[in-house]
Amino acid sequence: MLKLSIGTLLAAAAAFAPMSLGHLAAAERKSQASIGFLDVGKGITLRRMVVRAPNPKGTVLFLHGFPETLFVWKEISAALSDDFEVHAFDWPGFGQSTRPAVEKFSYAPTAYAEVLKAYIEKAGIDRSNLTIYATDIGALPALLLAVDEPDIARSIIVGDFAPFNRPEYMFDSLQSLKAEPSASQVRAHMNETSAEILANAYRRGLSKEEQFDLPEDVQKDMVRGWSHGALTSADAFYHYYAKFTRDEDFLEANLDKLKTTIKVVWGEKDLYIRKEMGAELAKRIDAKLDIFGGLGHYPHLQKPEQTVEEVRASFR
Repeated sequence: MLKLSIGTLLAAAAAFAPMSLGHLAAAERKSQASIGFLDVGKGITLRRMVVRAPNPKGTVLFLHGFPETLFVWKEISAALSDDFEVHAFDWPGFGQSTRPAVEKFSYAPTAYAEVLKAYIEKAGIDRSNLTIYATDIGALPALLLAVDEPDIARSIIVGDFAPFNRPEYMFDSLQSLKAEPSASQVRAHMNETSAEILANAYRRGLSKEEQFDLPEDVQKDMVRGWSHGALTSADAFYHYYAKFTRDEDFLEANLDKLKTTIKVVWGEKDLYIRKEMGAELAKRIDAKLDIFGGLGHYPHLQKPEQTVEEVRASFR
């Protein structure tokens, strides 16, 4: 594992400043947070964050969405660190993880599923006591991996994503990413308007009173991560969608193979993927569904204490 400089690590640890959650400061004192890099093979090195508890009751792995980086899990990880070892990493194409040429890595959901499996193995995580919390682009890969390996985790929490090919439940631009020539047009537009996307993606669909700001370090890390390497995060997103329908169809055809305990969570006001998508998934796999009133596509950013409680509940 490659480490960042001592100065960078100290700055990253210091960035875990006291937040709004009640027991966060005490959790910070007990935990040891580190940000470094892990080679998972096939030319892919992931930037990762690990927060270690003195006596962990289990392990939590957070999987971010678009256009996020692992920094979005910092507050939540600190709040859980009194009881759990917490992991998060940047997907290839996001944050500071490597961005292979598309000829070598497809960026498809199935490719991300392979990255997820490799990370769990390389990080030495005990699957039997692991909860995976996956949102947006992170959720389909987690379920695809669970189809092949039901023991990949003791439980998986997923939300605010598109498990099935149901364009009618999706935001117009996401529908357009599913096929050419509109997909290339959306890709170009996203790259041209990256500043606006990074500033407002998490605000959309919410009233003025419900909108919120991101911590400055989270916002800056997302901006830095957008163009780290030859591909932008919009490019990675475009390539993800190029095989998205194929992988959605595969999941739907293999729902009977999902044996891992799964819970579905959703923001009531999700503008990008409507809550009906979550309701269908929960019904089809007989999973519990929680709809978070007043929350949008990023519940973990809008109300992080809710995510903390969901994770804790998964170990009870």
